[in-house]
Amino acid sequence: MAGEISFFELGVGDFEAARAFYGSLFGWTFEPGPTEGGGLTIGTPNVPGGVHGGDAGASPYLFFRVDDMKAALERVHELGGTVDDFDAGSDDESVARFGRFTLCHDDQGSPFGLHEPPKNT
Repeated sequence: MAGEISFFELGVGDFEAARAFYGSLFGWTFEPGPTEGGGLTIGTPNVPGGVHGGDAGASPYLFFRVDDMKAALERVHELGGTVDDFDAGSDDESVARFGRFTLCHDDQGSPFGLHEPPKNT
């Protein structure tokens, strides 16, 4: 459903330390991410997630589901928001597995993400 939280990403200094911490705290499972050195995917009971290193102290990134990334990004601009020059998961393998992700800011500068899931989900 459009607008629901469909993915989250944790930015940390060391993703292996995050694996130990969040795995112990919540019982989450972790698998290697889609690219070498690109972090880990997180298995939770509800919303899938990811963790990447080199981003110590970052706030969690929340991604909201959209059905059409291009149309959603156009709408962000129309409403006075901005779109970061970022398109995670743009290679074919990542898109097929995880979908498309884009970071944005609303018209007041608050960050959020958009996620277009793979077409088979």
